[in-house]
Amino acid sequence: LEFIHSLIPNWGFSIIILTILVRLLVLPFNLMSYKSMKGMAKIQPEMKLLRERYKNDPTKLNQEMLRLMKEAKANPLGGCLPMLIQIPIFFALYQVLGQSIELYKAPFIFWIHDLSFRDPFFVLPILMGVTLFLQQKITPSTMDPAQQKVMAFLPVIFSVFMLTLPSGLTLYIFVSGLFAVVQQYSFMTSDRRKEAVA
Repeated sequence: LEFIHSLIPNWGFSIIILTILVRLLVLPFNLMSYKSMKGMAKIQPEMKLLRERYKNDPTKLNQEMLRLMKEAKANPLGGCLPMLIQIPIFFALYQVLGQSIELYKAPFIFWIHDLSFRDPFFVLPILMGVTLFLQQKITPSTMDPAQQKVMAFLPVIFSVFMLTLPSGLTLYIFVSGLFAVVQQYSFMTSDRRKEAVA
């Protein structure tokens, strides 16, 4: 972050560039995750049939589920890998952006005059909530309707949580979420093109 700031003397833009670099670093894992989640979404109807067929035989159900996932090359844990990689980065940035003396009174643009203080007009937390909502809408889901309803509240909960956090940290999460939306959309567009050619 300091190196980027030495090239671009604005901490806000330095945070944006760092965020994009982090997202590009985990891009291969995100692609693996997308393929795995798409594979899981495709086999949901078959998994439902297996659950009904073997509801009284959990051992056989597990065997058949594993066989089905292996054939479809779908990994239920594949969607978690990018999250696990990004969690330590998030906590490191939380510490840096929340306690860095360099960000104290450091202006970004327009209404943000202090990246160590919360967004005074709550624009970044709201935008972050919007990107999380869009991300949920365009991400292939393997959840049942009840779980989806619960997950629909997450963008609101995260936005409320971010209201009091430093605007530098909220900026990082917003740009990261925006990158994820663009990335997901490009994955889906690429898939549609492949299906159209096939």
